[in-house]
Amino acid sequence: MSPIEEELQTFLAEWQNDSPYIEVQTSGSTGTPKQMKVRKDQMLQSARLTCEYLGLKKGDKALLCMPLRYIAGKMMVVRSLYAGLDLIVREPSGHPLADIETQLRFAAMIPLQVYNTLQIPEERERLCRTDILIIGGGAIDTALEENIKELPNTIYSTYGMTETLSHIALRRLNGPDASPWYHPFSSVRLSLSKEDTLVINAPLICDEILETNDIACLLPDGRFRILGRKDNIINSGGIKIQIESVEALLRPVISVNFAITSIPDTKFGERVVLLIEKNKQETDACSQLIQADTTVECKHFDFLPKYQRPKYVWEVNAIPMTGNGKTNRVACRELAISILNKIS
Repeated sequence: MSPIEEELQTFLAEWQNDSPYIEVQTSGSTGTPKQMKVRKDQMLQSARLTCEYLGLKKGDKALLCMPLRYIAGKMMVVRSLYAGLDLIVREPSGHPLADIETQLRFAAMIPLQVYNTLQIPEERERLCRTDILIIGGGAIDTALEENIKELPNTIYSTYGMTETLSHIALRRLNGPDASPWYHPFSSVRLSLSKEDTLVINAPLICDEILETNDIACLLPDGRFRILGRKDNIINSGGIKIQIESVEALLRPVISVNFAITSIPDTKFGERVVLLIEKNKQETDACSQLIQADTTVECKHFDFLPKYQRPKYVWEVNAIPMTGNGKTNRVACRELAISILNKIS
């Protein structure tokens, strides 16, 4: 029995015991991962909302290819239990469709898995034959979204978190219904806080109203866009810089994994730092950005507003990631500070 199959048996035993709760681990993308207790009946409600929205039914083949310690993996199992799906289990990896010959009705992946799959012709074809794909657990960059638009099946980006028992909204990425706006489930009510962060009222799956750290734009009909996280703001000289916005502008010109973070600065409070992951195939344009301890020449970033231009660009062995594929923002800042201390 493989490790993922053992984890599945453990989860099923936990699901079938007398406790009304299941323990779930948060991702830790902006802090220390923690254990949470969530209600089984609310997990079933979340599964129902997804299965009804996507039209999933008994006997549909679904793929579990994500770690079971996180809510995304657990909810794939619960959806299968709720709707009677035929669950195909694979060890979590960067190439979840490497040996899948069966045509799938439904799969859920993180962006990195989708990106890797699209690079291999056989795996890309298998992805195209998967009727419905949902993508969550991290940001989908512009280049990947453009590639997804060309695919013939039905693909959604999800919005949610551990506290909402997976997603509470979906955004279509391809086809005539493709949109930059997320559509919440009908039972979900949304509003904005005084700081323009998204507030979620989802009584079927959350006992309390949840105020998120996600800065959002909300339309009167309930559709919304996420602009970035409140705790991913760099305050440099009194100007607030949204990390995700800078990364979105840089993705078209940086071909390798990277992250925007910050370091303390006596004069400005914080300064913007660009971390670039070492890669033997990196382009010359990318190599020119990397400097050991000098200020970046503005000409490299003249397409960015001046206050968003990185003060330093440092090459690192790897961009810190969480267990479910998100950029670990806390670890990135710690890494940048450690580099600063070494060269100071």
